[in-house]
Amino acid sequence: MTRKDGLLAMLVVLVWGVNFVVIKMGLHAMPPLLLAGLRFVLVAFPALFFVARPRVPLRLLLGYGLTISFGQFAFLFCALKFGMPAGLASLVLQAQAFFTIVLGAMAFRERLTRQHVAGITLAVLGVVLLAQSSMQGQNVALTGFMLTLAAAFCWACGNIFNKKLMQVQPQPAVMSLIVWSALIPIVPFLLASLLFDGADVMVQSLRNIDMTTILSLVYLAFVATIIGYGIWGTLLGRYETWRVAPLSLLVPVVGLISAALLLNEALTPLQLCGALLVMAGLCVNILSSRIVRLIRGAPQP
Repeated sequence: MTRKDGLLAMLVVLVWGVNFVVIKMGLHAMPPLLLAGLRFVLVAFPALFFVARPRVPLRLLLGYGLTISFGQFAFLFCALKFGMPAGLASLVLQAQAFFTIVLGAMAFRERLTRQHVAGITLAVLGVVLLAQSSMQGQNVALTGFMLTLAAAFCWACGNIFNKKLMQVQPQPAVMSLIVWSALIPIVPFLLASLLFDGADVMVQSLRNIDMTTILSLVYLAFVATIIGYGIWGTLLGRYETWRVAPLSLLVPVVGLISAALLLNEALTPLQLCGALLVMAGLCVNILSSRIVRLIRGAPQP
C-alpha cells in the first residue's frame, strides 16, 4: 500500500471512530430514528440525480439497504440514545465480524477454521463480561447493550447481501451502491419515528434543530458515509482484502479514545477486561490466518 493510500485508510479509521461520538452529540435534541432517517436523506439527495443506479437485482439492493442501512443504524442510534456509551458501542458493534462468519458458513457453506472458533470464543467471553457489567449497572444500560448487538447482527446480514451483490456484479460502483442503497431506509426510518416518537415530537425537533445537530448530520452523511465508505471501497478494490480489512480493528480504539476525550467516558475494570477479550477475538479472527501463512511460508492471496 502506498503512503498516500495508507494515510487515506488512517483517515477513514479516524472518521469512523469519531463517528460514534458525533451520533451521541446529534441525539441530544432529536429522536434517534428521525436523526438516522435525515442522515440517509442527505446521503441520497441530491447525489441520486447524478449517480447511475447499480446494475444489480432490486431484491438484493433492498436486502442490503434494509439490513446494513436501516437495521444496523436503527438499533445503533437507539442504543446510544438509551444509554450505551459511544466508545463501548464502537467496540461491541465489531461483533459483526463473528456474526458474519457464522452467517457465511450457513449461507455459503464456508468452512469455520480453528482460528475462527478461537476468535469467536474469546469474543463471546468478552461479550459475557460486558453483559455482566451491564446487569450490575456499571455505566451501561442493558437495553442499549442488546440493541448494539442487534445492530452488529444487522450489519452482518448486510455483509451477506453485499457478498451476493459481488457475485452478481464482481466490481460494482462503490458510490452507486452507497447512494442508491441510502434511498431504501428513508421511508422505514420516518415511519418508525412516526410510530414510536409521534408527529408532534418529529415536527418539534425539526423546528428547534440547532447547529450541533446540523453539523452532526453533515458529518454522518457526507464525511462518515460518502467520503468514508467511498475511500474504503476504493481501497478494497485496489488492494487485497487482507491489506485493508485489519485496519478496521483500529476503529474501536479511536472510538474509545475519542469518547474518553470528548464525552468523558471511562471503562470500569470489568468492562476493560471484556473489551480486551473482544479485541483479542477480533485479532485472532482477522490476523491469525495471515500469521500462519507467514510462518509456513505460503504465498499470500
